Amino acid sequence: MTRAKTITIKRTDSYDLDFPQLVALLNRELRERYGGQQSIYDSYNQISNLDTVVLGYSNNLPVGCGCFKEYDNTTVELKRMFVKPGERKQGIGSSILSELEIWAKEKGFLYAVLETANKQHESIALYKKAGFSIIPNYGQYVGKEISVCMKKKL
Repeated sequence: MTRAKTITIKRTDSYDLDFPQLVALLNRELRERYGGQQSIYDSYNQISNLDTVVLGYSNNLPVGCGCFKEYDNTTVELKRMFVKPGERKQGIGSSILSELEIWAKEKGFLYAVLETANKQHESIALYKKAGFSIIPNYGQYVGKEISVCMKKKL
């Protein structure tokens, strides 16, 4: 008999020790999927000094993360969304995403944008299910063929 998992979501910051550990797993997965192309994106994904990090836990173990930063006066950019492979399809990613959206709205933002990549099919499906639409690539992602940019009104 398996015990039901207890999923919890926590607001924190980038100094929480669980966050860089999860981001390291995300980076490893992205390097496996995209090889050397991923190094182009490293400078876009700085995670220091962020006060808007959300972590997901399963039975008190860190299994997922996400964060946002201000993109402009009305918009946040979602970053570093990740759930450990063995913990996917249990609603953890959706819960993290929802908490990030609620937090951004509480801070007065009206929109959320994000960038994912064309081989992140599960991520694209998650974002579409949450109401995000594909938009033209923005900012540093313009001209990047593997980038898929999305936006949502909060």
